[in-house]
Amino acid sequence: GTVTGVNQFTYTADFGQGVTASFSAQDQVAYYQAGVNNLGVPGTFGYGTSDYGGAVAPDLVAMVRVDQAWGLFQASVAAHNNHVAYYTGAGEPSGHPTDKWGWAAQLALSIKNIPTGAGDTINVQGVYTNGATRYNIQDLAGAAGAATVYGSTGLAGAYQSLGIGFAPDSVFAVGGEQQLVTTWGMRGAYTHNWDPYWNTAIYGAYAAVSFNSTAKTLMCGAGGTVVTALGAGLTSCNPDYNIAQLGLITRWTPVKNLTFSADFTYTRLDQKYAGTTGAGASATVAKPVAAYQLKDQDTYQMLIRAQRNW
Repeated sequence: GTVTGVNQFTYTADFGQGVTASFSAQDQVAYYQAGVNNLGVPGTFGYGTSDYGGAVAPDLVAMVRVDQAWGLFQASVAAHNNHVAYYTGAGEPSGHPTDKWGWAAQLALSIKNIPTGAGDTINVQGVYTNGATRYNIQDLAGAAGAATVYGSTGLAGAYQSLGIGFAPDSVFAVGGEQQLVTTWGMRGAYTHNWDPYWNTAIYGAYAAVSFNSTAKTLMCGAGGTVVTALGAGLTSCNPDYNIAQLGLITRWTPVKNLTFSADFTYTRLDQKYAGTTGAGASATVAKPVAAYQLKDQDTYQMLIRAQRNW
C-alpha cells in the first residue's frame, strides 16, 4: 500500500501548534483483507479457504498526530468489518456467520535530527489487532503474512523441512461464528545520513499471531482440520507463530528525485508445529510427495531498486 496508496475519504481538523486529528473511511478490499477462512472448505494445511461475502462497510480510522521540530507522535485506531459468505455451496439455505468487527490500535514515534548527524531519524511503532490483521502484518511483509517456507533438514527420512504460519482476520466452522485472530507487533528503524547523497538505515520488526481456544480446537482438536491435513506424523499442533525481521538498506541519490538502493532483509519464522508431514508436496514450487520435517525457518532477501520521481 505504500506505493499505490489507499482510496479514502478523510476529514482533518487542525488545532494549531502541529496538533491535528483525522477521521477516515477507507476501502478495505485492496490492502486490508487478510482472509475470513471457512474451515469447512478444504484449504492449504487445514486453514480453510477465504470466504468473503463482499465488503459491506469501509474501514473507519481515527488518528491524533503531533508534529513538532523534534519529530512526531501519532496514535490511531481502526475498525474493520469482516463479512462472510455462506457456509456451504448450498448457498442461502446453509446460512452464514454474523459479521464481526475487528479493530486495531497503533502508537508511533519519530525523532528527528538526533546527535548522530543532520537529518538522522529514529522511528518506532507498536500495534495490536483483533480481527484486523493487515494493520500489523501488511502486504509488503512477504513471508510474514502467509508463510509456507521450505528449508533444509537433518532428520533422517525427511526430504526437506517446512515452516507454516498463516494470519487471516478470522476462521470459522460450518454452523459456527467467526473466531477473530489476534496479533501484536513492534517495528523500528534508525536512519543515518552520510552526506547529502548517501544514507543507510537499519530496521527491525517483530510480530506475534495467536488464535483463540475455539479456533485451536477446530484446527488442532480431535479430528481438527490441521490435524487431518498434516497427518499422523504431527506431534505438536498449534497455529500460533511469531515472525521477526532485521534489515539494512543503503540509498544513493545522485540527483534530486533519482534514488538507487540496496536492501537486505533477514526473516525468522518461529512456528509452533512439530513432527513430520506428507502434506508439503506442491506442484507450484516443484516439491515432491515426501516426508517434510516441521520446523522454524530462516529466509534472506536482497532487493535492488532504482526509483525515479517526476
